[in-house]
Parts: sequence; structure tokens; C-alpha cells
Amino acid sequence: MILNRKLDIKVPSKRKILFFVPTILYLLFFLWYTNLSGPLTQEEIDTVLDRLQSQQASPAEIARMRQFMEEDTGRQFIMVNLIDMNPNPPELPATGPGASSGQLMGYYMEYMYPALLRRASHPVFAGLAIAPAMDIVGIEGAENWDRGALMRYRSRRDLLEIAGNPVFNDRHDYKVGALTKTIAYPVEVNLYFSDPRFLLLLILLVLTLTTDALVYRRS
Repeated sequence: MILNRKLDIKVPSKRKILFFVPTILYLLFFLWYTNLSGPLTQEEIDTVLDRLQSQQASPAEIARMRQFMEEDTGRQFIMVNLIDMNPNPPELPATGPGASSGQLMGYYMEYMYPALLRRASHPVFAGLAIAPAMDIVGIEGAENWDRGALMRYRSRRDLLEIAGNPVFNDRHDYKVGALTKTIAYPVEVNLYFSDPRFLLLLILLVLTLTTDALVYRRS
């Protein structure tokens, strides 16, 4: 009888699952962490330029942003930040009187960190300066900095989405108040050994092969 027949269902072996699960996990991370939407479209560029004009941005700022968008390659980039904290920050509504520059910056980053992480963007490096600048050419007033930081962005589109949120404009005043001076410029990555996609691939590969060698090849 049909009911008495054994169902011939092939169940994947544990060893196949060992390789299958890390592969799926890596692919999911890769798809989330990598911009697959390509460069900015002309419609997206026009939308940002219209917003800047409505905000009465300066011609120089509009020209700089236009170049940044029109030259988009769709690749990730790193924002290089040099930061000099303000020893006497202004009084602002959300932080109140007597707030330090760190508290003002913290209020700004309350918005930035979640917005960044949702878009696979994150700090790469941050550290405190241990001496004044040791090599300066063609720049005045750039001898002293408090700290430096590198911020990874998945794409230029992600940066524009973060900066286009009205909450960003409200919080940006707190960043400005927290600083005496700053320089921030984008660098497109050519050599990046600490890319999490590369590191995760190595980690998963080592763990999977080690488990396979210890558990299955000995059995």
C-alpha cells in the first residue's frame, strides 16, 4: 500500500549543513553591506540640488555637492575627519547650560549612530591626538587637533539620505557648537584590508574548516 511505503526524502548531511549555513550567512551580510543600487541617478541628484537651493546654500556648496554626486561610482567610501573640540561650547536647548563639547557631540551622534548602522555605515577608526601636526604644507591654523576619525559609508546615496533627514539639520548645530574647527573629506577606498566582508569571510572559512577537520574528518 502507498501508505506503507517509506518516503524517500533526502536529508542533507550534517557536513553539508556545516558548509551551507556559513555560506548563507556570508551572502546575507555581503548583500546588506554592499551597495548594489549603483551610482546616484539624475533624478536623485536633482532632488538634492533642489533641496540645497531651497535652503539657500551658497553657490560654492552647491557646486561641491554637484561634483560629489555626479562623479558617484556607487562604491563605498571613507570620510576622513580631523576634529578640534571647543573648550567653550555654546548653550543649546537640548543640552542646556554648562554642557561640555563632548555632550553636544554626543547629542548629535544619538541620531548619527542608528542612521549609520541601518545603512551598513560605521566608524572604522577613532583616536586622540598625541602631538601637534608634524607636517603642514599650505595650510594655516592646522597645527593643533584633538582627535581623528574615519567613518565608512556604504555609498554616497546613504550619506545623502542621512543628511537629508530633517533631524540631521536639527542636530548638526550641536556638532558645529562642539567644534572649534574640523576638516572632513571623502576618500574612495582602493586598499582596505580591514573590510568586514574580507574579515568575516576569513573567520567563517577558518571556523568551518576547523570544525570539519576536528569533527567530520576524524569520524
